[in-house]
Amino acid sequence: MSRVSLPGIGPLPLYGFQRPGLLLFGLIPLALLALYVVVQLRRRGRLRRFTEAEVPQPFWRHIPIAVSVLGLALLTIALGTPTHDMRIPRNRAVIMLVIDMSHSMRATDVEPNRLKAAEQAASQFANQLTPGVNLGLVGFAGTPYLLVPPTPQHQATIDALTKLDFADGTATGEAIFTALHAIEAAGLTGGDTPPPARIVLLSDGGENKPTNPNDPHDGAYTASRLAKDQGVPISTISFGTPSGSIVLDGAHINVPVSTDQMRTIAKLSGGQSYTATNLGELNKDYDAIQNEIGYRTVPGPGSSGWLRLAVITAVIAAGLALLINRRLPT
Repeated sequence: MSRVSLPGIGPLPLYGFQRPGLLLFGLIPLALLALYVVVQLRRRGRLRRFTEAEVPQPFWRHIPIAVSVLGLALLTIALGTPTHDMRIPRNRAVIMLVIDMSHSMRATDVEPNRLKAAEQAASQFANQLTPGVNLGLVGFAGTPYLLVPPTPQHQATIDALTKLDFADGTATGEAIFTALHAIEAAGLTGGDTPPPARIVLLSDGGENKPTNPNDPHDGAYTASRLAKDQGVPISTISFGTPSGSIVLDGAHINVPVSTDQMRTIAKLSGGQSYTATNLGELNKDYDAIQNEIGYRTVPGPGSSGWLRLAVITAVIAAGLALLINRRLPT
């Protein structure tokens, strides 16, 4: 539900109420309005007893009471404390960046190459990440390496990103297992519930070590199911274009981006899948991930706008009463 916002007043949310019982005070302005109608009817009846002609009753003389009742209604809404969505940083959350360093990441379809672009986007992500979030880094090719265990010192991840280097193979499943072990080993405690955790996996293709992603020991799909069981969703980013290619040992090799396996990993783990063909799109994907896992949305009090509007309405009602119902000396 969208909220209305007035200049000088602020937002006027009506998502829900923190104190709905106080809305019963709304019966008071209704009762006053009913009493006013009864008094006016009686007054008109008395006038008819003393005069045969119909005494004109200008409608605008009722405006002050109408505005006053409106002000009371607005004040009642403010007393009920309407709520609006507030974004609160997630403290103690854990995010593991898992970045592919296989030779296919040499492709220059994304300048200067896929890996360097991935480093730049990940560094920007780490710089902008919510303070208090524990960030870690795993780099992988044929073998995964835990480069930075989860820590709130995000500069450690930024420094480690510059040391990523190419190697043979793509052991996606082992990399996911390594990230899960790092999250478990972090042992972050101090709250009533375990901290939320997320793996952000960036790669340009499917796993080739092992060749079967359902391998029971280190397959990517097996690791994804374990992540699901442990409550750690995996956000996957398929990075690159269909026209990517590299030259390796004198041979020209086409390395088009592959998205099918990455989407399945995200689905099996309960996460989201993204695609990016350039640095700008990659930064947008990281921004979306940060908005999703760096903050939590909670209902917060939103009565201030209603209170300001009620006060302004009351002032207007008082001014109209003095202007319309003023009495001139005889």
